[in-house]
Amino acid sequence: MSISNLPGHDRMHADICFEDQTLRDGLQSVSRLFTLAEKRKLVDRLAGAGLERIQVGSFVHPGRVPQMADTDELIRTLHPPHGVVISGLVLNARGLERAMACGLGDVALSASVSDTHSRRNANQSAAAAIGAMVGLIGEAVRSGLAVRGGLQCVFGCVYEGAIDADRVLDAAEKMAAAGARAINLADTTGMAHPRQVAAMCHRFHQALPGIELILHLHDTRGLGLANMLAGYEAGVRSFDVCTGGLGGCPFVRGAAGNVPTEDAVHAFEAMGVSTGVDLDALVAVVADLEGTLGRRLPGRMAGVLRAARTNTGDCGDAPDG
Repeated sequence: MSISNLPGHDRMHADICFEDQTLRDGLQSVSRLFTLAEKRKLVDRLAGAGLERIQVGSFVHPGRVPQMADTDELIRTLHPPHGVVISGLVLNARGLERAMACGLGDVALSASVSDTHSRRNANQSAAAAIGAMVGLIGEAVRSGLAVRGGLQCVFGCVYEGAIDADRVLDAAEKMAAAGARAINLADTTGMAHPRQVAAMCHRFHQALPGIELILHLHDTRGLGLANMLAGYEAGVRSFDVCTGGLGGCPFVRGAAGNVPTEDAVHAFEAMGVSTGVDLDALVAVVADLEGTLGRRLPGRMAGVLRAARTNTGDCGDAPDG
């Protein structure tokens, strides 16, 4: 069996769910601005590859993140296939107004549990930001939107160091009480390690047994995929990813991208866990992104398949080493 033809590409029977955030987290730090047509094409190709959820942008001030300036217009012009959920990131009241005005039905509302990161990113303390977000979650739920709460810097902050798990769980409980049926825990700075992730997931499930847990993992220290697998073993079935491993927070020094979608797909499919995603289709998207950006992206599987195709057969025909 070719490594690029592992079972998959049936989102109706997938064992786990990936939300691809290439268009939001992936592009937010890219200086080359993508056109609406390029973004629409990227959404179509990700949906065609079998991604169940695609986050297409954030509702932030264009002066801070120019790549997101056309998020509203992009959402208005999208026509995703049946079964594909389009989502967007909301960070303040104005963002929620914009999300509702452009007809978005699925939103992620996120705040940081790190005070320093929150002040750099949202210009307010973590306590104030979380309190405001809890209020917005309630408003969004009452308006009929599907809502995912989110907490940033859960596993550590480059400015503050370790983050108290009790602080994380307290914020998550407040978001759940406001109506969020899912909570996203983000390793924004990429400081997490597998045992830490597993411990947090177990505590979360004990504290909030009826709430879906989603992990958003950055690969800054090379542990993104290992942390994802630790989360899976701890019962998590929903993860954020970025094609090619693009991404990184503009307000965290040294932050690297997310777990590459194609690497996550390969890892789970190789273990017999169905993702519903077509690896070949993803690798083709990576190739196009690399051509557009003029550089290689951090993901591994695109390179693996490129190397395999330069040999006389599958990867098994390549020499050891």
